[in-house]
Amino acid sequence: MFQTSGRCAGWLLVKKNLNYSCRNSSTALAAARQLLENELDSIRQAGTFKHERVITSKQAVSVQVQGQTQPLLNFCANNYLGLSSHPEVIQAGKEALDNYGAGLSSVRFICGTQNIHKVLEKTIAEFHGREDAILYPSCFDANAGLFEVLLTPDDAVISDELNHASIIDGIRLCKATKLRYKHKDMADLEEKLKSSQNSRMRLIVTDGVFSMDGNVAPLKEIAQLADQYKSMIFIDECHATGFFGATGRGTEEYFGLSNRVDIINSTLGKALGGAAGGYTTGPKELIHLLRQRSRPYLFSNSLPPPVVAVAQKALELVMGGSGLSEKVAANTTRFRQGMTSAGFKILGENHPICPVFLEDAKLASTMAEKMLSRGIYVIGFSYPVVPKGKARIRVQISAAHTFDDIDRTIEAFISVGRELDVIH
Repeated sequence: MFQTSGRCAGWLLVKKNLNYSCRNSSTALAAARQLLENELDSIRQAGTFKHERVITSKQAVSVQVQGQTQPLLNFCANNYLGLSSHPEVIQAGKEALDNYGAGLSSVRFICGTQNIHKVLEKTIAEFHGREDAILYPSCFDANAGLFEVLLTPDDAVISDELNHASIIDGIRLCKATKLRYKHKDMADLEEKLKSSQNSRMRLIVTDGVFSMDGNVAPLKEIAQLADQYKSMIFIDECHATGFFGATGRGTEEYFGLSNRVDIINSTLGKALGGAAGGYTTGPKELIHLLRQRSRPYLFSNSLPPPVVAVAQKALELVMGGSGLSEKVAANTTRFRQGMTSAGFKILGENHPICPVFLEDAKLASTMAEKMLSRGIYVIGFSYPVVPKGKARIRVQISAAHTFDDIDRTIEAFISVGRELDVIH
């Protein structure tokens, strides 16, 4: 009886303390809620609030979207090769789930490395023609984990001003001198290289393909400047790996170059199965050092076995001559030519990212909604995702699209474009 009474008294004391703590935290939380709501209101008033449509099917060319009675043709996914729901890719994931489990419950260096992780890293290095590779939970993590390890206060990093947010955030973490050059402006890049000649080591940093415009880094010219000023080159290949270039090797192959880039970061979450994961591939000494010091690698769980298996199968399909990169290239040409002939302005450089340039943010939003009503799933992009006055609908082409899908989408754009007085 005494013990029960003591436990009850103890619980009453804990309950009293909890109530006191909740009252205090509620006051602080109420103030924070108001600040957060004010910020959300400002986003809504600016017309830039992002609404998430809910897909109730597999990611594929045709998707079911909550609130829509009919399937939609999907033209806004990064599913460039159509492998997100490829039967062989799905089967590989299922088999890995049975054989290796759902996850590792560990980081790599403790007990989170399985043989399939090492096989995938070897395959990635082989695919890119590099010495070694290291896996991350995402390419955002790969970008966050690289620059801090590689660069010191005695070094300089020179970055294209339109590089992806993950590159910008990763560079912020390092202590090197940070310089930005104007987008694809080689004269400005050279000026930055001249001004940093006293640095111990210099790294030129660029996206291979810039995701908002679908334009390509001038890699030949960058390589020439890198040679002239004894600098290394880093490239983010998220929107190139697996499908850009004759065999999907990316920006280097697109320009007919071989091993001109020193460090490549890319993703497994777009063309290569669309699940998750990123990586760095390059010199073995760098990869070994990243395993020792890269914080996103050291302090993040290993990639789940099904994700590893999905990426491995996707790479095998690409490396086995699937013809998928040729198919996405043919689809891209058909869409770009059809839209241009109809009078639309399409940004980019023969890349599956095909931004339909509209300038006005409201027009982009309205056109996207009208395309949705015609069964075509596309998204309008406006400020702050792109600069003011440069709104567009970003169309993304997949190898899984048929020519009929492409033609139907062009016809829908023409119909809506005439209705909204975009074309005549």
